[in-house]
Amino acid sequence: MGFISEFKEFISKGNVLDLAVGVIIGGAFGKIVTSLTDDILMPILSLLTGGLDFKDWFLSLNGTTYRTLEEAKKAGVATVNYGLFLNAIIVFLLMAFAIFWLVKIANRFKKPQEVVAVDPGPTKDQVLLAEIRDSLRSRA
Repeated sequence: MGFISEFKEFISKGNVLDLAVGVIIGGAFGKIVTSLTDDILMPILSLLTGGLDFKDWFLSLNGTTYRTLEEAKKAGVATVNYGLFLNAIIVFLLMAFAIFWLVKIANRFKKPQEVVAVDPGPTKDQVLLAEIRDSLRSRA
């Protein structure tokens, strides 16, 4: 089998195509969630907290006090940016919340799958007991 035909076989398998579709849709879905978080949820959170932003919460490691993180960065000071870390946690939680609700809404539009009860049939023990029963009946 040549390289080209092997590649065609690989690319035409369902798993690769499913993965490609999933990545593309995942990227588009990520943009929706980012927009929901940045454009809707974060402004509401900012309004509720009085415009509180944690980005300027930091420690300068040289001991000097700076008003903003940008000032410290311009001065070339090493900083521990715990405020940015808190912002990242808040954004993550908001995104997780948004994804939860979007998936919950999307699941409402799914068709319910029919549950088909399949009779598993008798177990080996049950078959053996039935044979013993039948054998005993034939003797009597």
